[in-house]
Order: sequence, then C-alpha cells, then structure tokens
Amino acid sequence: MLEISFVVKEEFKRIQNAEIDKYKKLEIISDMCRFNALSAIKMAGSGHVGSSFSAMDIFAFMYFGELNTVDVGVDNPDRDIFFSSKGHDCPGHYSILAAAGILEYEKIYKLRRIDGLDGHPDVKIPGMEINSGSLGMGISKAKGMVYAKKIGNRKGRVIVLTGDGELQEGQIWESLQTAAHQKIHNINVIVDNNKIQSDKLVKEIIDLGDLEMKFEVFGWYVERCDGHDFTAIDSVFTKFKNITDKPKVLIADTIKGKGVSFMEGPQALKDGDGLYRWHSGAPDDDSYEKGLIEIRDRINSLLRESGLDILYLEVKETREKGRVKLKDIADKVVDAYGETLLEIGRKRKDIIVLDADLSVDCGLRAFENEFPERFIENGIAEQDMVSMAGGLALQGYLPIVNSFGVFLSSRANEQIYANSTEGTKIVYVCHYAGLIPAGPGKSHQSLRDISLFGPLPNCVVIEPCNAVETKAALEWCVEEAKENCMIRLAMSPSPGTIRLPENYKFEFSRGSVLREGSDAVIFGYGPVMLHEALLAGGLLEKDGISLKVVNMPWLNMVDQDWLDNTVGSIKQVFVLDNHFPRGGLGDLIVNVMMQSDKLKDKYFKKFAIEGYPACGTPQEALKYHGLDGMSMAERILKTKDMYGLIHTL
Repeated sequence: MLEISFVVKEEFKRIQNAEIDKYKKLEIISDMCRFNALSAIKMAGSGHVGSSFSAMDIFAFMYFGELNTVDVGVDNPDRDIFFSSKGHDCPGHYSILAAAGILEYEKIYKLRRIDGLDGHPDVKIPGMEINSGSLGMGISKAKGMVYAKKIGNRKGRVIVLTGDGELQEGQIWESLQTAAHQKIHNINVIVDNNKIQSDKLVKEIIDLGDLEMKFEVFGWYVERCDGHDFTAIDSVFTKFKNITDKPKVLIADTIKGKGVSFMEGPQALKDGDGLYRWHSGAPDDDSYEKGLIEIRDRINSLLRESGLDILYLEVKETREKGRVKLKDIADKVVDAYGETLLEIGRKRKDIIVLDADLSVDCGLRAFENEFPERFIENGIAEQDMVSMAGGLALQGYLPIVNSFGVFLSSRANEQIYANSTEGTKIVYVCHYAGLIPAGPGKSHQSLRDISLFGPLPNCVVIEPCNAVETKAALEWCVEEAKENCMIRLAMSPSPGTIRLPENYKFEFSRGSVLREGSDAVIFGYGPVMLHEALLAGGLLEKDGISLKVVNMPWLNMVDQDWLDNTVGSIKQVFVLDNHFPRGGLGDLIVNVMMQSDKLKDKYFKKFAIEGYPACGTPQEALKYHGLDGMSMAERILKTKDMYGLIHTL
C-alpha cells in the first residue's frame, strides 16, 4: 500500500519556537514544506514539483525571515506584498503559507480540488496577491501596487518572484523599462533562475544571454547569489534596503527540483537524456516514496544536529500501489495530431511548425526531431511567434502554430488579426481546449478561443472528437482549406472513445449523428462534452425520452440544409458548449435556426460554462457547471412541461 504523509501543523510551531540558528531553522522549515508540497501534488494527481522546489528556499526566507506580512497581518496597508508571477510554484507557495499560518492548514490536503486550492494562484486564496499562470504580468502588477503605495502614503515593499523562462515574454521587458522611467523604485524582483523550462534548458529554448547586463541597461540595480543560500539572500536584501533610487532585482541561481537528488536539474537532465521530466504531473509511486524518504531523512538529520526530536508525520491517505487502467480509455487527440503532422510534414516541404515551449504537450516532439530545420521554437513569446508565422506565410510557406489555446488565442489576438488581413493561410492549433483538465485552474482553461477566432471573415474553427476526426481535420486544413484554420484540441481524453458512425465522412460545415433520437437533439463537439452528452442520452432513454446526439466539429459555420434535416421534426434543440456562453457553437446554431423557416419556432437552449471555470477533478468541474451527463439529463427533463415530456429521472 502507498501511504501519503504530511508534516503536521504542530511541528512547524515546534521548529519556529526552537532556540536554534536562524538559517538552520529556515533550512528545516523549507524542507518540511518540500515534504508537504510533494505529498499534496501526489494526492492531487498533478502539479509542478520542479518549480516549487527551486523556489522553496526563497519562499521560506520571505515568510520566515524577511516580510512583515506574518507579524503585522495581511490587512495592514503598510505590509510588505510578495507574490509569484510564474504561478507554477504554487504547491510550494501554499505549503509555506500554511506553515506560516496565513492559509488554513488543512487546505494543503485539497490541492486542485473544487473547495481546495487552485492549480495556479488565485486571489480568493489567503496569501495569494494576484492571479497568475499566464506569464509575464507580475512586474507590471507590482508596479501598480508600488504606485498605489506611493500615492496612498503607505509603507511596505513590493516583492515579485519571476521565472527565468518567463523572461521570454515581451511584457516583462516593457515593465522593466517603464519601471525605471516612471521612477518605480520600491520594487524588488527575484528571478528564480533554475535554467530549465518545461523539459529543456532555457538556453536551448531561447537563450537569455547576460541577464545582469540586460537588467542594468534597463536601469535596474542588480545583485546575484545562490538562491538556496539563506545567508547570501539575506545579505542581498540588506543591500536592497539601502538602494532607494532604482528598482532592484536579485538573480537567484537555483536548481529545479532542489531537495530530491534525482529531480534536481543536472541529474534529472542526465537521467532523461537531456529532457527534464519533473516539471509537471505527479511522481509515480516509487519516485514519490523515494523522494519523500530523502527529504524526511535530511530533515531528521538537521533536527538531531540541532538537539531536537525527529519529525512527526501523519498519514492522510492510503491507496493501492500502481495506476488503475481503464478498459475503454479513449484515444488522445493530441497523439493523433502529432502522428498526422509528421505524416504531412514528410509529404509537404512547405510546412513549418512553430511552438511556444510546449513541444511535448502539443505532440510536436516527433516532428521536431525529424525536421529540426522546419521546427521553430519561439519560447514563451506567443505574439512574436504568431507574427513570425505571418512573415513565413507571406513568403509562401504554410505555418502551423501551436500553443495552449488560452494563450495563443488571447495574448496574440491582435497579431492573428493582422495576419488574417494579409490574405495568407496559417493553421493555428489551440491545445488544452475547454474546461478539462480543470486542475490547473482558470488561467489555463481555454473558454474564449472560439469567440476570438470565429468572427474572422477568413477563418474556419474546428474541434475534432477523436483520433480519426483529428487526422481528418488536420488533413483538411492543410490540403483543402483556402482560408486560415483554427483547430481546438482537448488535452485529456474522455473516459471512453467517441465512436463515429460507419458511414462517417468529414464534410465541410456538417456534423455526424452519434446517437439517434426523436424527442430532443443535442449538438456538441470534442471528446469531453460528447461523452457527457452520450451519457445523458443513456440516462434519458431509461426514462422513456429519446435524445439524438450530434457531433458538430465545425464551430463557426454550419450548412443550413444539413441542420434543417438533422433537427427534422424534433421540437427541442440543445447545444453543449465547451466554452463560455457567448461566441461558441450555441450562438452559431441559434442564429442559423432563426433564419430557417423550418427551425425558427423550435425550443432552443444552450449549455455552457457559466461564470469563471471551476478548478478540480474532471467530474468535480463538470458537475459544478451542470455539464456532467446526469446534470444535463436533469436539465433537459426540466423542459418536460413545455413539450409534454412527462417523465422524471
């Protein structure tokens, strides 16, 4: 059996009250929080270990050695303000906040759960000053806070932690130059310089060059030290207090995965043949146990050296070892996308693939390895990537641009629009589409992208439901489409494969019927929502109601005749959107229905993600928004009085 253990709350009080060297105390507390962060990630099933561990000593120093936040209280206007701009490190940050008494301790057992802690920082969580996860915004927000303190005659510093890969975002450099120009001096930036991005060295993605010189040229006072040496960090912040005429930055040289030997950057890269595997996700059972033992033994050794009793731990969860394998696990659309991309790349020498430091997540690594000269790694710089694609397209190439949908569609929207006005063709692939996975939280859940791409006059928006349709969609976009295309791809599969009809054809602006029905029809798209729609159909059938389920992968255009014939004599029409209510498939369908003499008098309702998306497990998030199969069946039944559906579940 696997035991998931945590350091109990009382142990932190014991160490804080111990009469021992302050730097050794910080070392012990930091490792205790590493222990809890690793267990929280394991219990959640996902999270970011590497970034949490590289920043942990900085967090510990801030909350237990530097900030006035703990002593003065978070409501004091003169308090120091500290936050992380990168956001990946929040499991580590949460563990520190809980240890410091700022965050309810029991919350660390509920990482990435509906009523627990979001997968990226959120201001509703005590101690979290900003929402982050979308990179590059932190220094700009810190500037605003400093300015507010200045005009409000408030004391206290503003300190922001950034990632080194985050420095590739253009907004960072805008904020650096304006901070100096605007005389925003009461700002302290710490760069968590762990030198590794998602799975490769920063210098292999986009080399940052001489950071000290770059900051100095922008008018900043710069210090550099070992980010795991508490004495050195303390010395830097003592110097910072005497610098009042410049904004200040500490380049903290850290180690990604610090504290677990096989997760630490140099060793992990060696073990992974140059790739770092501990950026995201939960460790496997054996790695979790091995890492936990290493941290525990080091803590106990430090405690003995200090004349203190060894650590007391509490088991919070016990589970069977090994992963449970689902019998009918669905194919992953991103795998089919990567395979098809490689096939097309072998045939079409004009294909250029662009990436924003997400090669593995976006299924691009095979293409990258086989065609390095036609693969462009732009790093975390979506606007630059999209405009570069525009230049390639103007020179006769076909760029295929990849990133998470929430970042690609929104951050680079102006660049996408400019490209579209030039009359060229580009294929944009928005990965991580929709509500699921919900664990990382609202910064990563892409629910605006259809509305951002859909209105463009020369752009087709598609979301395939399975591997077969993914292959067909990409081939259509490359070989047949005359205009720009946007393909939405879900990151996670549904619990079961979406099975297309035997006579399936991928036809422009037309969908396919997955389940026949005569009482009501529901249109949906993508593996996640279609699975729930089919579940709802099965539940309603038991109650005597026949629900027709239609897969509609074309999200911003529909064939009028096909829609008329598909709805036919059915009186109730529903649309299930994996998107916010406005600008998705539901709006398209209702607009076309209103123009049809056959459909304009039908009952119509759309189901979509109302409000900001929930953070939690897939089923928690779906149920929270009323989009799981059971909830949708119940919602459909509420229309029974209108059209004589007299049954109830």
